[in-house]
Amino acid sequence: MVAEKQRLQNTDWKNWGPYVSNRQWGNVREDYSPNGDAWNFANHNNAESYAYRWGEEGIAGISDFKQIFCFALSFWNKKDKMVKERFFGLSNPQGNHGEDIKEIFYYLDNTPTHSYMKMLYKYPINAFPYDEIRAENARRSKKEPEYEIFDTGIFDKDEYFDIFIEYAKADHNDFLVRVTVFNRSNADAPIVVAPTVWFRNNWKWGYNTYKGQTSASHEGCINIQHDSISIKKFYSRNIGAESVFCENETNTPKLYGAPYTGNTYFKDGINDYIIYGSNTVNPEKEGTKASFLLDDIIEAGSSKSFDFRLSPDELDDPFENFDAIFNERIAEADEFYNEIQNDVVNEDERNVQRQAFAGLLWNKQFYHYNVGKWLKGDPNFEAPRDFNNYVRNTEWNHLHNKDIISMPDKWEYPWYATWDLAFHCVPFAIIDADFAKNQLLLLTKEWYMHPNGQMPAYEWNLSDVNPPVHAWSCFRVFKIDEKQNGKPDLLFLEKVFQKLLLNFTWWVNRKDKNGKNIFGGGFLGLDNIGAFDRNMILKDGQHLEQADGTSWMAMYALNMMRIAMELAQYYQVYEDMAIKFFEHYLYIAQAMENLGEGTKGLWNEEDGFFYDVLQLGNGDSVSLRLRSIVGLIPMFAVEIIDHHLLDKMPNFVERMDWVLKNKPELTKLVSHWEEEGQGRKHLMSILRKTRLTKVLSRMLDEKEFLSDYGIRAMSKVYEENPFVFSVHGTENVVYYTPGESDSRMFGGNSNWRGPIWFPINFLIVESLQRFYFYYGNSLKVELPTGSGDKKNLDEVAQNISNRLCSIFLKDEVGQRPFNGGNAKFNYDENFKDYVTFFEYFHGDNGRGIGASHQTGWTATVAKLMKPRLTF
Repeated sequence: MVAEKQRLQNTDWKNWGPYVSNRQWGNVREDYSPNGDAWNFANHNNAESYAYRWGEEGIAGISDFKQIFCFALSFWNKKDKMVKERFFGLSNPQGNHGEDIKEIFYYLDNTPTHSYMKMLYKYPINAFPYDEIRAENARRSKKEPEYEIFDTGIFDKDEYFDIFIEYAKADHNDFLVRVTVFNRSNADAPIVVAPTVWFRNNWKWGYNTYKGQTSASHEGCINIQHDSISIKKFYSRNIGAESVFCENETNTPKLYGAPYTGNTYFKDGINDYIIYGSNTVNPEKEGTKASFLLDDIIEAGSSKSFDFRLSPDELDDPFENFDAIFNERIAEADEFYNEIQNDVVNEDERNVQRQAFAGLLWNKQFYHYNVGKWLKGDPNFEAPRDFNNYVRNTEWNHLHNKDIISMPDKWEYPWYATWDLAFHCVPFAIIDADFAKNQLLLLTKEWYMHPNGQMPAYEWNLSDVNPPVHAWSCFRVFKIDEKQNGKPDLLFLEKVFQKLLLNFTWWVNRKDKNGKNIFGGGFLGLDNIGAFDRNMILKDGQHLEQADGTSWMAMYALNMMRIAMELAQYYQVYEDMAIKFFEHYLYIAQAMENLGEGTKGLWNEEDGFFYDVLQLGNGDSVSLRLRSIVGLIPMFAVEIIDHHLLDKMPNFVERMDWVLKNKPELTKLVSHWEEEGQGRKHLMSILRKTRLTKVLSRMLDEKEFLSDYGIRAMSKVYEENPFVFSVHGTENVVYYTPGESDSRMFGGNSNWRGPIWFPINFLIVESLQRFYFYYGNSLKVELPTGSGDKKNLDEVAQNISNRLCSIFLKDEVGQRPFNGGNAKFNYDENFKDYVTFFEYFHGDNGRGIGASHQTGWTATVAKLMKPRLTF
């Protein structure tokens, strides 16, 4: 067994990892304002001086799994107005398209136990253009692109440092750190490297007074003292490094004008000492925050390395085997990924896939949020809440999160999002199935899930509604794990099924407005997909019947049925649950066909597409004939059942036969359940063959959904002929918008009116594969529509998968589409092989948009690059 897989069997190896956020400021849980202004209460300008309550931030930061103790890197080019302790970006109000990081960095490598990690930060040699970036983005409208750091010209003459940050574990609690600084310019340049250790401040809130301590030891060594921390020594290999100390405490005189009393060595003390030479570090050489300062000149075109070690032991020579251990961990990382990638032969694909896995692993984060404490404030710091105004998450008083969680993006979205995490877990299962399973279970725990069965959506509004894809992810992870390990983890599947029953019931009770199996949910994670805010409360009894909400629930019912059928192979009692979800699925399928007496369903026969329907107060209805991925989501409600599985479930078959015989109105809505397909298989799908063909004709039309880079979120026909709809006297116009959002709906930092999104595309690919598993070559469609070239659905799925992968891969002229035609990113030796996994992608050219390191659900590209598992 390879070394990294052996380490995965010992959970101690995950006690330390890259669990420090890239941004703690601007988060809800750090907001103690009376008016819920999270972006301004703790912001980038005061971050260097403000001690956080719930977590920490840093560059390439690591911590223990309870985040008691942290380590991160800081730098100063001797021109900036502040030490680079954290990545810079704009808050949601500052950005013309919402919050946006304004830095260039790449996650290059990581192993599941974090035995080896590597990232690259590109730090300008000249003064960082903070003010220019703020001012220009403030000037720009939502119709204009974002102004990025590259647009300032600061990288044009290669006047920057490439800073490679690497970690190698000598043992589970013994970190070796190497920082290699390359000067890419043609002139010598100074830099200060300041590796920093500190304790998260959990002593000032009024619950305990114990705090750790760092102090000077001999030259090149800092002592670390805490009862709960195994690391005791912080070593620097570089001779003559100065050690400096302060406290991880808020500088209240600077921020709030409070008088100086007692301790004056605040959190920003090291920053002010480096920049101004101020008397702000403790001459007694002790504190809760400490740094080594390495002031050096990097010659033009050359590099220097700076080595450090965080160890539990007093070592005579802490760097004796440093290089050998590093080389060994790198070789073991290569060994681990060579086995993972044994069926990926293209070197460029291997590079992209490995960086996708690295991004997933780097985006783990310690996440702490106790809503009850947050709402009422702490004994020493009461929260001045004005509950007459909007205060978030008041109905989630039970929620108490304190775990390592996979984040969408540790700068842009440094909080978990339930439906994002479901997608993260699928590629995670390839490299660390136990972590994927534990993540899925975690969100169903009673300290996460609401007592009513709702799953928390995301920090800004825990009560919002995400698409219910948790059951889908659980079963996919279960099957991947079974394939890899040769045995099914039935305990995992049974545990999660029981909790998902509660969540499914919540959906049925809360989101089926009239008890007719038609489901709403509002924007359902799709932000500005509709003509108007789908969370809006309509007048005069009007309400929206959502094609996507109902389809998600049909998919959910089938996922639950399939899980129950799997469990029934071992525990017969689950046959009854499989029958229950089979019938529920049938009722949802019937409801989609007919919304009620005299009311049309969600299917529009004239257009051959599914639409949302607006129910009017007088009983009439209006089909909102806006072609978007809302109308493609019904494809996801598809399941293929092998006949041999039914042979093992006589009670299920008996009940199924009774339903199909006695309720023909339900039977006719299910595609060919009674007919055996290729290899004695049965198909259950909302889309019968005729309707599936019509939907695919739209989806595979280059004038509508089909892009060179995947499936667009909205039809391209609205580029020249926008959709217009009036509600409440307001005319709503929707254009095809392939790039950044031009709407502030739900913050405006993401757009579902044209770009390509990986989660939906991934489900499209999987659904097509399922349909092929039933139809085989008996069903072929034109690809693209109108070409006359007929393909089976497996070929269609592979074609779409290839388009998605091509976003990251070099094309015939060496360009990677996600770079948006940027010549330096595509061709420069120091950029061209580095990959960022964006939130979504331009519908026409594949350019990366939104969160630049959302390696969460975009990492599903790593799964697409592997041969698929059979269903």
